[in-house]
Formats: sequence, C-alpha cells, structure tokens
Amino acid sequence: RLKELEVPKLGDSDVHVKMLAAPINPADINMIQGTYAILSPLPAVGGNEGVGEVLEVGSRVTALKPGDWVIPADAGLGTWRTRGVFPEDLLLKVPRDIPLLCAATLSVNPCTAFRMLADFETLAPGDSIIQNAANSGVGQAVIQIARASGLKSINVVRDRPDLPKLVERLMTLGADHVVTEEMLRKPEMKEIFKSIPKPRLALNCVGGKSTTEMLRHLQPKGTMVTYGGMAKQPVMVPVSAFIFRDVRLRGFWMTQWRKDHAQDQESVARMMDALCQLIQRGQLTAPACTEVPLQDYKAALEATMKPFVSSKQILLL
Repeated sequence: RLKELEVPKLGDSDVHVKMLAAPINPADINMIQGTYAILSPLPAVGGNEGVGEVLEVGSRVTALKPGDWVIPADAGLGTWRTRGVFPEDLLLKVPRDIPLLCAATLSVNPCTAFRMLADFETLAPGDSIIQNAANSGVGQAVIQIARASGLKSINVVRDRPDLPKLVERLMTLGADHVVTEEMLRKPEMKEIFKSIPKPRLALNCVGGKSTTEMLRHLQPKGTMVTYGGMAKQPVMVPVSAFIFRDVRLRGFWMTQWRKDHAQDQESVARMMDALCQLIQRGQLTAPACTEVPLQDYKAALEATMKPFVSSKQILLL
C-alpha cells in the first residue's frame, strides 16, 4: 500500500535523494511474493532499481553533491518512494545527460547483459550468441550490446498474435535473426548457420523445453548461462550434449556479482562507464516502457505480471 512516512534525519555520511523514476522488474515481484533469494526485513519499501536526484549531502560525503543523479549500487534499496535518505556507499553517480528512462533501468538489465556477454566466453566480432526471452529487458540490452560489439545475435521469442510487430522491433534494435521457440527444431535453422557461425554462448531466461532446443544449436564446448526461469521448469539437458559436445552450463545473478566485486570498485566503474558511453552514443536505449504515476502502482504491478507484455512498467515519482 501507499503510505506517508517521515524522511529520516540526514547523517554525516548520508545522502538525501528525490527519486525520479523506478521500474518494476520480475525480481521485485518475487521479493514481494517472498520467493526471491534476498528478502528485505519488513516493513519494507519495494523496488531494487531506479534513478534519483541528490537534494542534500552529509558533511562527510565526498563523491556526491546536490543536483547529481544517482542509482542504487546494490539490490534492496527500496526505490518505489518519492524521497529517501541513504548511506553514500549505497549509491552510484550516473551522468545527467543520459535519458531519464535509461538511467532508471540501468543497474539491473543492462549490467546483467554486459556481464554475461563479457565473462563466460571470449567472443570476437563476427561470433554469434543465441538467447531466449529476447524481448525481455535483458534480451533487448543483449541485442544492442552485441550489435555494438560486432557480435551476431539469434533471438528466440514465444509465438504470439502480434509476432511480426515484435520481430520488427527487435530487428530495429539490432537483432540479426528472430525465431520462435517452435522454429528452433525446424530445418530452417540450418539456413541461418549458412551465413553466421554456430553460437559459443547461449543465454537462458526461460528453462524447460526452450532451453533444450536452444542447446542443440550451441557449438561444442560452448557455454549456456542461465539467469532466469520464466517457465518455472527445470533445465533439461540431453546426456549426449555433455558427452559428445562437452557443453558447459553456468548460472549468473547480478546481485552475487556485485557482492563478489564489492571491494573492486574499478570493475564496477568500468562497466558503468562502458554502458553510459553506449547510451550517449545512441547504441543502447531503455527497453520499451510504460510510464505510470506512483499512485497507480496497483495497475502497474498487475500489468507486470501479465504474460506477453513487452513493455516495462516505470513508476514516475
């Protein structure tokens, strides 16, 4: 529910932030449902991502000043609010010259896409990747970062009534091929691999049959990274894929990466700089968004949980 709270007193190392915009992500819903791997102590404010403007800083704060834009440095900040007072080390400064919606959706999906493309296989321009849930926030970021890096992308989506419209939107973002899950097991896939190499990297956000079919097209010794489970079904892998093709199965969780790199702020800064430069050059845009005033949060939460929604709900604060 929507509640009025007192803004806490500003401590020496604190930053008073006016939140500007915050998306609703699947992980936010899972946290509210109590099924996510991290849960905030109750009572809690929802929202793990967003952008705010610094209003005031404590006397010991050195890296931020009033007027700066900031995003959460980690999950669990509670961004669905109009104002908040946070310790300086829980915030990251971002440039003010990037679009508001890009900043609001920067800390989860683009970071996940960036890390998965960089950390599991050494990919060179001309190499290809394959991913399912290609119309998700991460999927859209993967398409654009891959294109900017000279990589080819094969993008798998579920069949739907407005499929041609979705295919066109993903191709406009830079997708090389868009196929449905049913097409993965059809001979037409051979046509695709006449012009591009088989992928060394597969990104899985679905699980179940979609994963098994996608795995067929992975190169020997290739890697499949699972970062979501939208089908709520286990990953099924034929024994032959392990024995004869030596495929590797890995997992990725952005929150864990941040924990592992808490003492390595240089890696975090390099990633954020790279992403902000892509945004400034127009090579990375925000996912398709629907902007919703905070008081209409119930409608936004309901819309997020509907199937086949390709637009991210963004609370305007």
